[in-house]
Amino acid sequence: MRIVAVETHDVRFPTSRELDGSDAMNPDPDYSAAYVVLRASDGSEGHGFTFTIGRGNEVARAAILSLAPLVIGADVDDLGDFARRLTHDSQIRWLGPEKGVMQLAAAALINAAWDMAARRAGQPVWRFLTSLPPSQIVDMIDWRYLSDALTPAEALDLLDAARPGMSDRIDFLSQSGYPAYTTSAGWLGYSDEKLVRLAKAAVADGFALIKLKVGADRDDDLRRLRLARSAVGDDVRIAVDANQRWDVGAAIDWMTALAPGRPYWIEEPTSPDDVLGHAAIRRALQPAGIRVATGEHVQNRIIFKQLLQADAIDVVQIDACRVAGVNENLAIMLLAAKFGKPVCPHAGGVGLCELVQHLSLFDYAAVSGRLDDRMIEYVDHLHEHFVDPVVIRDGRYQAPVAPGFSAQMKAASLAEYAFPDGPAWA
Repeated sequence: MRIVAVETHDVRFPTSRELDGSDAMNPDPDYSAAYVVLRASDGSEGHGFTFTIGRGNEVARAAILSLAPLVIGADVDDLGDFARRLTHDSQIRWLGPEKGVMQLAAAALINAAWDMAARRAGQPVWRFLTSLPPSQIVDMIDWRYLSDALTPAEALDLLDAARPGMSDRIDFLSQSGYPAYTTSAGWLGYSDEKLVRLAKAAVADGFALIKLKVGADRDDDLRRLRLARSAVGDDVRIAVDANQRWDVGAAIDWMTALAPGRPYWIEEPTSPDDVLGHAAIRRALQPAGIRVATGEHVQNRIIFKQLLQADAIDVVQIDACRVAGVNENLAIMLLAAKFGKPVCPHAGGVGLCELVQHLSLFDYAAVSGRLDDRMIEYVDHLHEHFVDPVVIRDGRYQAPVAPGFSAQMKAASLAEYAFPDGPAWA
């Protein structure tokens, strides 16, 4: 079964009009997707995308098209070889290597191939992954640059060690779902009234952690944190997210000032490439009990490896579309398990909730086997545009049951929000 066509779309949603998604670094995002459909010789399809926040989405789409010649004619029966075909090409690799827009493009195509494979197997991706033998999972990973931190043999041991009880954990997920937290109350552009109202609603809906955006004004952040704490009470965790706003010293000073509000973690306190900076911030904030989290902009498994080796983070925040799709995220989840760090995925963007739920469910079922301090981000925007949208009940993701990666957008949405000529933009 080989790929015979690659179809792409530039899809953008005008979320900046209501300031949904707004933060200190990105004040006016338009949630967007460079969307791809793979078509195979047997008539099957695979849907995937990479997430952007508006301008530049056309660049991501162009990058996908530049990779299309590597995909046409490719066999997706070997998903490891398929992924390496895109990330190892000697000429394309020069544009990274393994980072930036080419990595985003590779993610869209690799995730679409996983969607296709799981559809053909009649399973959601998370169940498709759990059905694979550990040796096959290991073979799908690109081990280049990882062996000083995690070897294939160690990864196989981790997967084998998780096999006992896996069927019980799968049953638990199918019945009870996976814990979620919400960012929907905490966008920086929201009024105080909206923040308080949505924070209270989040607790009523069963969420045990909410997240606030910070980093524009210290006094305003402290005031908003107090408002949120008053709204949700002392038993609900509140995380904060600076979206890379600060230098290292500023991050330490700013979070020390916010410490009385008992933030559970500070997310993206500085540049995602600054491993030693994250380590310094973590050391400084440990006495206050503030964790350090990052990952949504970490460009590949190698930076994650270094963050873990340097003990620079407490929380690993994988992103379904930032690194090279499912395959590279498998490596990162195994690295997190080796170093004993919880995986709490980033999902603040169109379609990211739909994708990353599959990775966390697989992590619990077949890698870490743990739920303590683990949760998936949830935002309540744009799910209505997907054929198989996420389902949240009592603050938990309900396990997907439809075959595939939950990535397919509705045809009407692709047409309505096509940029620049769709009705939503014309």
